[in-house]
Amino acid sequence: MYSSNMKNNSQRRLISMAEKVALITGAGQGIGEGIALQLAKDGFQVALAGRHLDKVQRVADNINKDGGKAIAIKADVQIKKDVFAAVDETVSQLGHLDVFVNNAGIAHVAQVLDTKEEDLDRLLDINVKGTVFGIQAAATQFKKQGTPGKIINASSIAGHEGFELLGAYSATKFAIRGITQAAAKELAQDKITVNAYCPGIVLTPMWDQIDAEMGELHNVPAGESIKAYLKGIALGRGEQPADVANLVSFLASDKADYITGQAIMVDGGIKYV
Repeated sequence: MYSSNMKNNSQRRLISMAEKVALITGAGQGIGEGIALQLAKDGFQVALAGRHLDKVQRVADNINKDGGKAIAIKADVQIKKDVFAAVDETVSQLGHLDVFVNNAGIAHVAQVLDTKEEDLDRLLDINVKGTVFGIQAAATQFKKQGTPGKIINASSIAGHEGFELLGAYSATKFAIRGITQAAAKELAQDKITVNAYCPGIVLTPMWDQIDAEMGELHNVPAGESIKAYLKGIALGRGEQPADVANLVSFLASDKADYITGQAIMVDGGIKYV
């Protein structure tokens, strides 16, 4: 009986480990929601973390209704203990961790000379420190498990070229590229890959905010600023969260096992690197 129970427990553990688990920050809307939905379709169990529990719970509920497995976790990425606690909660409920997506981020529209210290601090706290905390928490868990892992960070086309009125935001996205490269080198010996995705003009609430704030600064109607950006896209349309999620889906898969330290553009043809 004891031997049979041990065998059954071992089989259950193998089945559990075969069901890959991903944690996505900032998963309550926009790109994060798109990534969560896509990874769930790919067969991942997903943990959705965000500052507003009601938002991530809504996404988790939709995934569960469609037959997937999702949990919602309240976490603020600018607080280190929150990020580590989110990983702990993921492992407690879903068994382990395979992929960590550092998606949470904010934008701020202002000329460099007019950027206030408190706005710069908030950008750095969420975009940069939050990403570092995510890398630390995920890598710690992967090493504890003794398994390979994938860390996927959110950079931007603004991480390849500084954008007018988005100078401080651009600086944080350049920083994420640097952090991605350094972490990839440091964690390669542990079979942990670290990559980044660089979206363009994604039609989400963030770009609605950017458009509105740019419109005020330029004294143009709402919609005009984003329309000007959209004209520069070679493929002729604005980006959808699913476009970004498709790239993340690849980076999270076994097909990307030999890719690390890269910041890959997914912008429809705006910047070419």
